[in-house]
Amino acid sequence: MNKPIRRVSIFCLVLVLALMVRVNWVQGVQAQELTSHPKNLRTKLDRYAHPRGNIVMAGGQPITKSDFVDGLRYKYKRSWVDGPMWAPVTGYSSQAFENSQLESLEDDFLTGTDSRLFFRNTLDMLTGKEKQGGDVVTTLNGKAQKAGFEGLGDKKGAVVALDPRTGAILAMVSTPSYDPGSFAGTGDADSKAWTDLQADANKPMLNRALRETYPPGSTFKLVTAAAALEAGKYQNVTDVTDTPAKYLLPGTNTELKNASANEPCANATLQDAMDLSCNTVFGKIGAEVGGDKLRAQAEKFGFNNDKLDVPIRAGQSVFPSGSKPDGTAMDAIGQHDTRATPLQMAMVAAAIANDGRLMQPYMVDEERAPNLTTISKHTEKQLSQAVSPGTAQKLQQLMESVVADGTGTKAQIKGLKVGGKTGTAQHGVDNKGLPFAWFMSYAKAGDGRSVAVAVVVEDGSSERDEISGGGLAAPIAKAVMQAALER
Repeated sequence: MNKPIRRVSIFCLVLVLALMVRVNWVQGVQAQELTSHPKNLRTKLDRYAHPRGNIVMAGGQPITKSDFVDGLRYKYKRSWVDGPMWAPVTGYSSQAFENSQLESLEDDFLTGTDSRLFFRNTLDMLTGKEKQGGDVVTTLNGKAQKAGFEGLGDKKGAVVALDPRTGAILAMVSTPSYDPGSFAGTGDADSKAWTDLQADANKPMLNRALRETYPPGSTFKLVTAAAALEAGKYQNVTDVTDTPAKYLLPGTNTELKNASANEPCANATLQDAMDLSCNTVFGKIGAEVGGDKLRAQAEKFGFNNDKLDVPIRAGQSVFPSGSKPDGTAMDAIGQHDTRATPLQMAMVAAAIANDGRLMQPYMVDEERAPNLTTISKHTEKQLSQAVSPGTAQKLQQLMESVVADGTGTKAQIKGLKVGGKTGTAQHGVDNKGLPFAWFMSYAKAGDGRSVAVAVVVEDGSSERDEISGGGLAAPIAKAVMQAALER
């Protein structure tokens, strides 16, 4: 071989080697980066080139659908069954505006690109069958979800229902809501719907059940009672508290008042104080137990946890540190700097109902391949022993007394054992905002089934008394509990 030909051959070999290195670099090192690049439309086109898997409620009934759209750039478009009711659970999947919540977290599985579906996809390709994503089976109870959604109606608020034994989320409602199908495509109407939702002052796309925190008001008195019982300050719910008729916040001349001046809260028993929701009793107990013990107790129920995934990341519920004694007294009655999500207060009710065992909340039960093979199954996990079984049973006595004889009588359900706690949380500058109406509760059936519920109504009442939680939120909780335990 002469010298010029040898040089050309070597040069061609170098070019081939460079090409091989480049191809391997692109396919091996840069593959993920290029796949996820925002300007790579091929991934997006492929996402809607075949049917997307469905999100389904417990029992298998679909919440979502994948509709064939003939003649458009994308072959399939997402649609929802009762979109506004389910949007807080599923989130949205839009050809123009990406995904959120479950639609985002489970996107690889729903589109069929998850590596666990590789064998199934390969087999479908060889047999000529159309590729299809897997299904995500939730823990949601359709009847309970509907009861919560219809109960809130045009009110602004949220509902969360849990199975205390497992942590399964049975209902998760947030209102006002939105229809994720209104902007699932790429048309002008979709863009307008998206723009209008972004500009809506009522924030319909905010998941209030998971992401909004509120002052929990008097529902937090159960946490304060738990701290006092666990510390040994009281032995029984009939123990008399050392409460003056007029209680001044520690270190101040400010009187902590009850909802009504006529309430017999002076030296009330723990049970009577819970029935009447006496601010003076629980404010004084909180100041005496102290901020450190209150915070430790709150954290056992899930407060101050900034990594609570269900699998959607929940907002952090907060019990503060460093409050002065007068602030601690107010923290103890769910005011001042105490804040909680509806999920958090449902967790408190669930732990009490479950003899103190707090289970990890979750809402995805299993992932299922298109041929109905189970790919993954949730394993239940205990987060903490929030209180001892003995203390939990005393707290159950308190909650059941509230429903039987106190401010929560509108939650009574024939044939079920029901416990609850009302709350009216003041907020705004100088507490001039309309109070938030709360109700947290549980119901138990004779066969061992149970449900825990938290309801908050933001614009619930102009009446500044404890009855608003019982009058507005309790009936919603009652309807959800009945639906969840219905056979």
